[in-house]
Amino acid sequence: MAALRLTTSVALRPAASPSSAAAAAPRTASFACAVARGLPSLRLAPPRRRRGDLLRPRAGEDAAAESYATALAEVAMENGTLDATVSDMEKLEKIFLEETVSEFFDNPTVPRDEKAQLIEEISTSSELQPHVSNFLNVVVDNSRAGLMPLIVREFETAYNALTGTEEATVTSVVNLESEDLAQIAQHVQKITGAANVRIKTRIDPDLIAGFTVQYGRDSSNLIDMSVRKQIAEITSELELPSVALDV
Repeated sequence: MAALRLTTSVALRPAASPSSAAAAAPRTASFACAVARGLPSLRLAPPRRRRGDLLRPRAGEDAAAESYATALAEVAMENGTLDATVSDMEKLEKIFLEETVSEFFDNPTVPRDEKAQLIEEISTSSELQPHVSNFLNVVVDNSRAGLMPLIVREFETAYNALTGTEEATVTSVVNLESEDLAQIAQHVQKITGAANVRIKTRIDPDLIAGFTVQYGRDSSNLIDMSVRKQIAEITSELELPSVALDV
């Protein structure tokens, strides 16, 4: 099997025709069209606060993240850059997992030019596409940087739905070889019947050896090939039932 070049994920998919992608692209958001043209002064109006939102802050955050993710997905569909955009969002996810980053961007006392400078540094070092960099500016301008990890997840959900992709998370003690990840992706594809499979990787030394694969809705399906599981099974078999002794 030919080795695959991996970054944070490996995708197995048939080549999609540009016409089919264009047909699937929603074209109703003015924000999406504006970003696609590369305009620098974009603003995405925050979602209207409805009665009861104060009692349901999490629901409000989910709605806001979905709104941003949907707008970005429309841009990526317009530009034919869905794959590259999901890769960019994975890079941003790692950056914004550090809470100090979102705290810096959402801090109203930090001058806008300092925020713009950091966005430029992130865009350059991560080689972000222009529309993703513009999108990051919009998120920061609306003080939504703290939502970035959730926005990434919502975008990945939209990406998976648009491309018929099954996402699987492979957890191992050390980084697996490209060939191994490709075989795992093929196995998940066979089980699920998905058109495409994206593999995300995690490191967990507690597994001792081997790996686990989580896939399906909310990662509810598990393939456990870890030594930790084998030890647990052996330990369970060796456990003797308690016996009451008459004295």
